[in-house]
Amino acid sequence: MSVFKVPVNDYLFLFNDVIDMQQNYQNVKGGDQATPDMIEAIFTEGAKFCENELSPLYQTGDDGCIWNQGEVTTPAGFKQAYQKYIEAGWPSLTGSPDLGGQGLPPSVSSAFNEMLNTANWAWAMYPGLSEGAVATIEDHGTEEQKQVYLSKLISGVWSGTMCLTEAHCGTDLGQMKTKAVPNEDGSYKINGTKIFISAGEHDLTENIVHIVLAKLPDAPEGTKGISLFIIPKFLPAADGSVGDRNGVHCGSIEHKMGIHGNATAVLNFDDATGYLIGDPHSGLSAMFTYMNVARIGTASQGTAAAERSYQGAAAYAIERLAMRSISGVKNPNGPADPIICHPDVRRMLLTQRVIAEGSRAMICYASQFADLYSAGKDSAQKKQGEERLGFCTPILKGFITEQGVLAANYGVQVFGGHGYIKEWGMEQILRDSRIATIYEGTTGIQALDLIGRKTLMDKFAQLKVFTSEMNAFALPLLLSTKTSKTMRKYAWKTVRMALKWRYLAFRMGLQAKKDRDAIGAGSVDFLMFSGYAFMSYMWIMMAAKAETKLASGEGDLQFFKDKLHTAEFFFERYLPQSKVHAKTISSNVGSVMSMPADYFNHSK
Repeated sequence: MSVFKVPVNDYLFLFNDVIDMQQNYQNVKGGDQATPDMIEAIFTEGAKFCENELSPLYQTGDDGCIWNQGEVTTPAGFKQAYQKYIEAGWPSLTGSPDLGGQGLPPSVSSAFNEMLNTANWAWAMYPGLSEGAVATIEDHGTEEQKQVYLSKLISGVWSGTMCLTEAHCGTDLGQMKTKAVPNEDGSYKINGTKIFISAGEHDLTENIVHIVLAKLPDAPEGTKGISLFIIPKFLPAADGSVGDRNGVHCGSIEHKMGIHGNATAVLNFDDATGYLIGDPHSGLSAMFTYMNVARIGTASQGTAAAERSYQGAAAYAIERLAMRSISGVKNPNGPADPIICHPDVRRMLLTQRVIAEGSRAMICYASQFADLYSAGKDSAQKKQGEERLGFCTPILKGFITEQGVLAANYGVQVFGGHGYIKEWGMEQILRDSRIATIYEGTTGIQALDLIGRKTLMDKFAQLKVFTSEMNAFALPLLLSTKTSKTMRKYAWKTVRMALKWRYLAFRMGLQAKKDRDAIGAGSVDFLMFSGYAFMSYMWIMMAAKAETKLASGEGDLQFFKDKLHTAEFFFERYLPQSKVHAKTISSNVGSVMSMPADYFNHSK
């Protein structure tokens, strides 16, 4: 497989030119530290760590973890790489300075995490899950809990997990059976079993802090009766060190389709000591802090799949000789032409590149709201950040992960038969990518959240804010006589996407009044259309800035030319696919729901 290179220039282009993070940082605590020079230094050094330490372990890590009597050994090299990771201070980028963190805005860590995911997805999940644990304890924990756990988690000496799923319930958490009984000392005795726990057991850190959902004896029925607990693998000693072993053990690890280097554990809680986070029966709302962090991280995994697969496929297409170009011989001294000359190969490569660069921009754009939500200087900014991020999250998680699978699939296809063979590494990317559409809420769940809670129940408020912003950017380009003909064309397509997005949302609202199943039948298509619309905004922003930079003659001119080439493919070849989703949304619900359930029973 080709050598992986972090696209540092693309990150810097987004941060410095397209999104203008410096403007946003004026409203964020710690933003004054995130200067352009500091960000460039972090991204440059982070790229070296990812390329030199993590990427070489990607394929070897696919051999998987080893479980033995409740203990898990990670793949060769993983522990050493993690030690270098914490020695360099990478886990503490956004942590509170009072607890040993560097206090930088979350957007900086978000970009770095994408680098980690692209270099070595399975490895990156271990520190990635800790970020959610930190955010949950910061927002909902007691002062004592913060003092005991946060400095260890921020330094990376301890790691964290999220424990929701049980064998009989995943999304439907109201069926949860894990029980928590109060002890006299204020702690709780936890009993139950959780499955599919990523990084649930491993040998990278001296302790693992599990964030666990469970029900108290007096819990009301359904999701309103769920509470949230801290359950460490080892109980902290009085001096902050690792103490006695707690009653939580790994019963087994799953044998999975992909991400073999990450231990997906079955965790048994047998009279485990736990500590309540927040108020009783309010655990689900507190857990959403963790889930929102995790869902943005999962979206970046979709970007990672696209980027890694693209780099591998592009390098192969330049070197691989097969057939002659239909437009004439391109390699007269060789037996055949490189497959990069074939239009269909270019179609797949360009689609991968559009997805990687477009989705990276989407996440970068949304990360400014994560900054405001977590580190805004006043309550109004925090509320704005929460609302804007809440609207973006299901689109990012649902759309980008689905497109990541598409990109990874194209990577295999470019390699042909070699792509199906393990040694080339392309099939691993495809296998790894598939889980991103499932965990942290499936695409279907994200779609229902977007059209239901984030659009219809919100009375279209955030949709109007987003589409108004799209129009505010694109309309001046469309109407200006100084704008190039090409850019006016892109601007017009962006404006049309914004208007169509609103129309489809209102149409679905009207359909739902007649038939509630219309929401479910059209929700995924609405999410996908939303993703295309969101990405169109990003590409018009990137194209406009690239054109301006070229006109000024400043910076890396070839980079800007390349960005405009990719933008052209997006608007001409990729964006039109959104029309299929728009058409499907408006189709008859009866084609989905009119037949009885027995229609699907082939055992009769």
